[in-house]
Amino acid sequence: QVQLVESGGGSVKPGGSLRLSCAASPLGRRGTTVAWFRQYPGKEREGVAALYTDFRGTYPYYVDSVNGRFSISRDSGKNSIELQMNDLKPDDTAIYYCAASRSMVRSWFDGSKYEYWGHGTQVTVSS
Repeated sequence: QVQLVESGGGSVKPGGSLRLSCAASPLGRRGTTVAWFRQYPGKEREGVAALYTDFRGTYPYYVDSVNGRFSISRDSGKNSIELQMNDLKPDDTAIYYCAASRSMVRSWFDGSKYEYWGHGTQVTVSS
């Protein structure tokens, strides 16, 4: 059973940066898909970044609204899933969840394709 635990959320001013981390234990690398979703109050979760890893390399994917500002990665040493968020905007305010699958997820942001979820961490962007 994979357990995911997020950390790193908090409050920041517009234009600031935060780094979210999701401790993933146990979760291999090759053939796995990891992702970050966010949820606004009263809305369904939406995907923001995903990463597939196979023997050839890693393949990131971003939703348009965060492309160029967010970066998803895996930290082998910490066995974690990272989300670096730069140039944050008030619209980025949400609860952020990490998700993982032990297979290739072809529909990156279809939440039903991920078997494992964290409990979420709040990100607030406000002046």
